[in-house]
Amino acid sequence: MRVITGSARGRRLKTLSGDEVRPTSDLVKEAVFSIIQFSVEGRKFLDLFAGSGQMAIEALSRGASSAVLVDASKQSCAVIRDNLKTTGFDQIAQLVQSDAAGYIARCRENFDIAYIDPPYESGLIKKVLPGVCEHMNMGGTVLCESNDTANFPESAGDFVLCKTYRYGRIFVALYRHGEMDA
Repeated sequence: MRVITGSARGRRLKTLSGDEVRPTSDLVKEAVFSIIQFSVEGRKFLDLFAGSGQMAIEALSRGASSAVLVDASKQSCAVIRDNLKTTGFDQIAQLVQSDAAGYIARCRENFDIAYIDPPYESGLIKKVLPGVCEHMNMGGTVLCESNDTANFPESAGDFVLCKTYRYGRIFVALYRHGEMDA
């Protein structure tokens, strides 16, 4: 796993091994950043269920102003911390060890882009998406990754499902404020 482009291009990132971990593939990561390529620079990025932190690190490498990475696993947070140091983004990223719903309930900040990638069969997208949407700046974008489009509600708060993308067995949903198509 590596940083695809930007200031940390080519840097290798660590990840945990085992069945509990499912890093976003480079194909999906490239596709996601192709979708949002013109709206990353200078923006604040939220990475829920951060895992290795690769999505937030990619955003920071492409010019995001800051990022918050949230993961409940102590082991994942240790890997994220190492990856942030390796890429030099530890000063502009905040790592929070917390379950996603708990973090969102306590959150006092707003974001421009959010990436939600929970364990696929958990039903957590529908649980956390409404709260995430309440913490999005006007013009914000929320992306959700899953293996089943049934996990994507049509709307959450003022955010509407604009488009669903398919990459093999993986789906990415794009939500925007009140838009019907992207």
